[in-house]
Amino acid sequence: MRGPHNILRLIRTGATLERTGAMNLVLEAFDAPPSLRFAARFLAVPFRWLGYKGDPSQPPATRALTALGPAYIKFGQVLSTRPDVVGEELAAQLRVLQDKLPPFSVAEARETIEHELEIEVDTLFSSFSEPVAAASIAQVHHARLRDSGQEVAVKVLRPGIEKAFQKDVDAFYLAARMVEILAPATRRLRPTDVITHFEGVVKGELDLRMETSSSAEFAANTAKDEGFRVPKVEWFLSARRVMTSEWATGLGAGDIAAIEAAGHDRKALGERVLRLFLNHALRDGFFHADMHQGNLKIAPNGDIIALDFGIMGRLDEYTRRVYAEILFGFIRKDYRRVAEVHFEAGYVPRDKDIDEFARALRAVGEPIFGMDATRISMARLLTYLFEVTERFGMETRTELILLQRTMVVVEGVSRSLYPQINIWQVAQPIVEDYIKTNIGPKALLRDLTRTVQVLGRFGPQLPHLAEEILMRRNEPQVIERRRSRWESVALVATGAAAVLAGLWIGDLLQVF
Repeated sequence: MRGPHNILRLIRTGATLERTGAMNLVLEAFDAPPSLRFAARFLAVPFRWLGYKGDPSQPPATRALTALGPAYIKFGQVLSTRPDVVGEELAAQLRVLQDKLPPFSVAEARETIEHELEIEVDTLFSSFSEPVAAASIAQVHHARLRDSGQEVAVKVLRPGIEKAFQKDVDAFYLAARMVEILAPATRRLRPTDVITHFEGVVKGELDLRMETSSSAEFAANTAKDEGFRVPKVEWFLSARRVMTSEWATGLGAGDIAAIEAAGHDRKALGERVLRLFLNHALRDGFFHADMHQGNLKIAPNGDIIALDFGIMGRLDEYTRRVYAEILFGFIRKDYRRVAEVHFEAGYVPRDKDIDEFARALRAVGEPIFGMDATRISMARLLTYLFEVTERFGMETRTELILLQRTMVVVEGVSRSLYPQINIWQVAQPIVEDYIKTNIGPKALLRDLTRTVQVLGRFGPQLPHLAEEILMRRNEPQVIERRRSRWESVALVATGAAAVLAGLWIGDLLQVF
């Protein structure tokens, strides 16, 4: 699977950028140094004839990524939200990738639905439209249920998308290995692990049963979030390649002119997008990890409606606490504490100088405060952060990849709605509230209660384990016999401590 044909795939990537006219645009957008420009041209120009032509009616960047395939399209979707990184011209071209790609035929969609649900489309729906949105993985149709008359959205995977995506991922594995060999300094970023993580995420996105489940869980978590809605899913009209949900009426989050014309408060919307993301990540540990403009609508009443739950992020409680402490430290300008958290979590090797790391973090954080977003060069900031992480030997944390990526996208969406937004001012009350609730005496008591509950489940086994250990006291291995005695004492003591601690903690929690 990951053989010579992937080398051709990588060569075709460069050749396609050159042939479609996107190479110059990309190099300029990223302010590529002369050496990189020379290398790109040296590798791409001789093989220009191998590049895909794409759709001549599309802008160069969109034309190139669409021709290259779904994985490249996903990458383009992320960049489309960051005009501050890639420039307005390239970002404008890439926005087309969000939900305006060439659709496949209605006949193919109907065939997929009938195969997956084992019932004729006309039996289910009184009407079934042409595609209303087409993205890299699937397209959506507007339909009406025949029995109830309810309007629904029917999402259908593209034919052959699984095979097409695997081709791209295989090529990415080859590129990652080549990078690790040719640039050993990048190994700390674990490019191969990053691709493995990406592959797992995408495979989940290619099974709409998982998306249906994610949508239902996300809706339950956010049911009380003011100004936010998740369309209700239709479980019995969903399967591996088909998903049916409530139809959402509203304006696209990227249609700024229409949002203004409708009289919506752009500042409030921009701040709410950021607040929602932080709440979902910190409070719930389960967040929408693909929150670009194409997956958000603004309802007539101003509610934000989330769509497309194929890529969701999940954070365990420990990681959430670390993330919150890092954010809280930046907000308070306590760079020493931010450095300590990195060391405590193992993000930075212990042989590094914590004071030097804190000083480097100050150089990252200080320029942000007191400025609005229009004065911050995110490209320059990201470049400096990369230099800092390289200097201190930080490795890529695969569990944080989606969080980091989504933060970039969400900030871009918020900034498009309200360019003057200050991410730290919006984040501060949310992070402070999380810190008060989840880090401190009350959180410690809650953690101890959970520990007691776990130990309590082993309570019925403690007498048997103690008896079994004591029965081995006549064995010739003296060391083992002594160790067994202490194990027995420890087990009995643990059981007794668990019961007493459970009663004590229960009383304390009543006080709090």
